[in-house]
Amino acid sequence: MRVLAFLDDTAGTLRDPDEPHIRVEDLGLMRGDGIFETVLVADGEARELRPHLDRLARSASMLELPEPDDEAWQRVTRTVIDNWTGGEFALKLVHTRGTDPDGEPTAFALGIEIDPKVFAARRDGVAVVTLDRGIDPGLAERAPWLLLGAKSLSYAVNMAAGREAARRGAADVIFTATDGSVLEGPTSNVIIARDRTLYTPPPAIGILPGTTQAAVFRGAERAGWSTKIEPVRAADLASADGVFLSSSVRKLTRVHTLDGETLPDSSAIHAELAAAYESVYA
Repeated sequence: MRVLAFLDDTAGTLRDPDEPHIRVEDLGLMRGDGIFETVLVADGEARELRPHLDRLARSASMLELPEPDDEAWQRVTRTVIDNWTGGEFALKLVHTRGTDPDGEPTAFALGIEIDPKVFAARRDGVAVVTLDRGIDPGLAERAPWLLLGAKSLSYAVNMAAGREAARRGAADVIFTATDGSVLEGPTSNVIIARDRTLYTPPPAIGILPGTTQAAVFRGAERAGWSTKIEPVRAADLASADGVFLSSSVRKLTRVHTLDGETLPDSSAIHAELAAAYESVYA
């Protein structure tokens, strides 16, 4: 099932997702010149929609795209949600530069079904490998034109990393910086647990601020955990009480194997934190 609506449909008219809608010269397609967000919709509500829209606006500013119309995005999001007839689904918000650099952007919301592999990862956890991202933690500040920390459509490197992980017998990746610190996953933030404290790297090093990571931290704090946003060393992963990946659709996913080595069983911690995350929306 798919549900599609464009922002230029002021009345919230749905489009047929099987019909062509994007021109071949759209700069989002030709050059990856655009941004997006992926929102989990559960029980008829878009989780963390406000942070997602704020992050969309932040990414637009970094790419010097026209500022997203917040009210229009909220309206079109509601249109897709109200016309979805299944359970949980992923809602893609896409905003490209369009066909003319000085013209109107292309913007649409697309509801899609969640891959069964995602539900399996939520339940069983994943094996990951660490891969060098080739950047240092200060690069984002020195070279803002590299768009580190923007959620752009230029995902070729992330997709290539996923293929490399598969070649190594893993399902996902944790990127590391040249100084040995942890960055993020291709589509996730990294969280580690140690002594009832959760840690995640700071966005200032050039990674995406996590909407789900923030929700996990809120829920964990209510459950009596401490939380810290500070640099994490790759060497800290193997010795942590638990290593987790957080993303909108996969929620909080347990890492059970790192670079081919089985990690200590963190299933009980995962169950507690997953419940704490869900409690945020109860």
